[in-house]
Amino acid sequence: MVLSYYIYKYPYILFWHLRNFGKKEKRIAFYCADPLDYEMFFPIQKHLPKIEIIAKNVKTKKYLKEKKIKYTGMPSFPNVVIMARHTPYKFPVSKIVKIGFDHGLYQFKRWTSPKNYNGFNVYFVSSDSQVQTAKKLGINSVKAIGYPKLDRAFNGEIDDNYLLNIRNAQGLNPQKPTILFSTTWDVANLSAIEKWIDKIETLSDDYNIIVTVHTWTKQKHKEKLRAYKNVVFIEEMDATPFLMLADIMVGDYSSIIGEFCALDKPIITFKVPESDRTIPEIIKMIANISTQITSFDQLKTEIIKCLENPKELSTNRQNANKIMFKALDGLAGKRAADIINTYI
Repeated sequence: MVLSYYIYKYPYILFWHLRNFGKKEKRIAFYCADPLDYEMFFPIQKHLPKIEIIAKNVKTKKYLKEKKIKYTGMPSFPNVVIMARHTPYKFPVSKIVKIGFDHGLYQFKRWTSPKNYNGFNVYFVSSDSQVQTAKKLGINSVKAIGYPKLDRAFNGEIDDNYLLNIRNAQGLNPQKPTILFSTTWDVANLSAIEKWIDKIETLSDDYNIIVTVHTWTKQKHKEKLRAYKNVVFIEEMDATPFLMLADIMVGDYSSIIGEFCALDKPIITFKVPESDRTIPEIIKMIANISTQITSFDQLKTEIIKCLENPKELSTNRQNANKIMFKALDGLAGKRAADIINTYI
């Protein structure tokens, strides 16, 4: 820890005890470091009592304000704090219950140091497989609950009328198949965006084209995608309804591939090079659940094949879902909330 942490730590501990002296009611807070964090947390929040939202930065405050969500800033002195980042040290009181969760699906990114997870009373992950892997690494705080972000896709909240309204609002042609392009953060050659961004509009005569990109994708790429007249660029943090609208996904190494796999629909992926940022298990899984290509020229042929035989890799996708998800029943958020409520 840096010196500034210790300058912050002891005054915080003092003020926390002063603020909570004699109070029986426990205050619960969600530390929101990024707008995506809130979208991940909302399926859990709706099963919990009143929660204080702590916004980390200007970007997050602006997002919450636009959604008319009340928030506070730091310092805050809760009894229970929930977060989607490895920052329990921001609440340096042992009596504060600290609950964490991944802001992405399964283990598309490597586990970091065990201390980053064991600093939590409980840390939620999406599957029992993750729990087993974590324990082998000396991480003992993990608990599998599923993937709350996908709850709406399985609990009936997003029904046919909901999807029809989105289809109409975005001007998607019901007579055309819908192709969703996705990409991970463009670092270490994991993103394939350069292979399709200049050519994607050529597919729009035959297909509805929708695109979602990683939050940290270069601004120049986002601006180019927004400028296309025949491409729907998804601005929403939660792309779940668009996943449900799509017939096929085209991706690379993004965890959203796993989210689309949960819907058991065809996936096409551009092969990416292995590096210190990739995980062999994930590289293999993506190869098993998708048709892999190396260039845009191969894409049209593979799209046609996927539309003609959408169930070709269904068994592989279903097997992968058993590894990535505890359950796909729309109840992951409630399972997490039930555990959190035991601490309140």
